[in-house]
Amino acid sequence: MRATSSVAVVTGAGRGLGAATARELGRRGHHVIVNYRANADAARAVVDDIVSRGGSATALAADVCDPEQVSALIAEVMAAHGGIDVLVCNANTVTPRFEPLSDVEWDDFVGKVTGELAGAFFVTKAALAVMRPRRSGRIIYVSSTAADYVGSGRLSHSTAKAALNTFARHVAAEAAADGITVNTVAPGAVITEASASVITGERREFLSGNSVLGRVVEPDDVAAVIGALVDPAMAAVSGAVVRVDAGFGVLVGGPSSMA
Repeated sequence: MRATSSVAVVTGAGRGLGAATARELGRRGHHVIVNYRANADAARAVVDDIVSRGGSATALAADVCDPEQVSALIAEVMAAHGGIDVLVCNANTVTPRFEPLSDVEWDDFVGKVTGELAGAFFVTKAALAVMRPRRSGRIIYVSSTAADYVGSGRLSHSTAKAALNTFARHVAAEAAADGITVNTVAPGAVITEASASVITGERREFLSGNSVLGRVVEPDDVAAVIGALVDPAMAAVSGAVVRVDAGFGVLVGGPSSMA
């Protein structure tokens, strides 16, 4: 018997987009597993925030690039709650180096691509194994519009995100027969703790001026889209890539080094 009516696992949920997503899913009534790799204090703060607003959450540590830690994470969730309804693969496993091909070392390039996919691969396999018997579930991958743009030294980052998008489509195709939907949310530039120091001055003005919001996208904007995609009413949507860039791609145009 399930101990909790709905359980959502959010990887890399201690800060930024992951933390905002955890709060949104907590607001929507899910018991949220706030996964983190190292910063226990940040994860506990997210849990406390969710609980203070009337939700429920648990912080659990695991490096999602380590299959043994992922297995332990899923086993702990199953033991406590009896199932997983939602998986949000958000963890930023490798910070890319932004430089042109002439300066990129192979280890840095393949490290970003491998880390990006490992962060989705192991937890996806483990979560699908427990979702399939129940013939229901929602999986969301957090990618980036960087997959569609070139220039500005994005080679490693863009390639990794494009690979993640393709991986997600394959998972969507395989999981469909079991009633599991799989979608990708691709944010544009978002103001987070990690990006605040670079989205300043002219860069911020450029992004805000090419936004239907008149401002840069915030983590809560992305979290709201993720929350909507895991709603039961969205059961007919799978294999989609939903851009959350406040219209930037429409207003500026196709692949551009200015993005």
